[in-house]
Amino acid sequence: MLAGCSHTKHTTLGNLREIPPPAAMDSSQVNLNIGPDGTPFLSWIEYSEKDVPELRFATLKDQKWSAVQTIVTGDDLIVNYADFPSLLSLGNGVLAAHWMSSPPGSEGYNISVAFSRDNGQTWGKPVIPHRDRSKSEHGFMAMTPSGNGGIAATWLDSRKLATGSSDVAMMYTTVAQDGTLGPETIVSGRVCDCCQPTSTRTPGGMLTAFRERTDKEIRDIAVARFDGTKWSDPKIIFDDNWKIDACPINGPAIASHDNNVAVAWYTGVNDKPKVELAFSADGGNTFAPPVQVDEGKPIGRVGVVVLDSGSAVVTWLERDPKGGQLKARLIDKDGTKNPPVLIGSTNAGSSSGFPRVERNGNTIMIAWTDTNTERIRVSELDATN
Repeated sequence: MLAGCSHTKHTTLGNLREIPPPAAMDSSQVNLNIGPDGTPFLSWIEYSEKDVPELRFATLKDQKWSAVQTIVTGDDLIVNYADFPSLLSLGNGVLAAHWMSSPPGSEGYNISVAFSRDNGQTWGKPVIPHRDRSKSEHGFMAMTPSGNGGIAATWLDSRKLATGSSDVAMMYTTVAQDGTLGPETIVSGRVCDCCQPTSTRTPGGMLTAFRERTDKEIRDIAVARFDGTKWSDPKIIFDDNWKIDACPINGPAIASHDNNVAVAWYTGVNDKPKVELAFSADGGNTFAPPVQVDEGKPIGRVGVVVLDSGSAVVTWLERDPKGGQLKARLIDKDGTKNPPVLIGSTNAGSSSGFPRVERNGNTIMIAWTDTNTERIRVSELDATN
């Protein structure tokens, strides 16, 4: 068939609609998860009437939000724009949540993981997934479902700083619903200090993307795979060769559908900031050269989802004269860039946090903190053929 007569369907983005969530004013640290049955879960931190931080969540059904439920409340909760809690639905009413807290008098902080077996009405006793108890930072955790009904977790671990080393490692373990911990493994011994790792499930195992750090301060994006038994060596996706002497606080995003994988990231190499996207068609074993996604003035803080076609939708913050704009862009599997879609606005500073994006069938769900209105906002964007 001649190319001009092809009947191939192309995905387009359209029909943007906003669904105001039940989060209070001045809420932040928003996160998203789509449950196995397609239920969206929105989590965030807000402050009680006594000015105590609370990790809360709500679900969405038929365009209506549920009553808000509280996971944990405490003065020791860490409220940090870059290192934020998460909520993961495991199906059949089982939820897992993680957050960070700082013990009294401690200069560091720990991760806590808790499970609910009744859709979040009650929560079990939290467990700390890392074995180290030094007064150092343990955070930036990413959770995915494990094969035994619990969670698989990667996090950034600063325990070596207590011994005088400057190395921050990325660690891995599993947490069962009863709190039992699996073996603790080092995925990479030297990673960027405050760039959150992110994981996805592929037919070949769990694939995690993160910002590696060499002894020459090159901080490019790498992936590593856990095949169920062991981790592969980290592999750089593309040699940006971004040399920077401090963490940019701008981690990558990874998503997959079958063996189609997409990784999005920010780089500032040669003082020319870019948001890039690389595709893999073999489950993350190899990646095509990256495509530049942004419009010339990116802040970064990326998100990505992969559609059934293998194409990807990338979200990022772009700088504009009034502050920042949250944008989304569909990138076809062959690298063709579709026009960007303006999702909403916020400021360009750290208080705007990290927008989150998840796919729910043919709907793209996006949540972010709009510092102009001092509210968390949620929008849906249709991806149609």
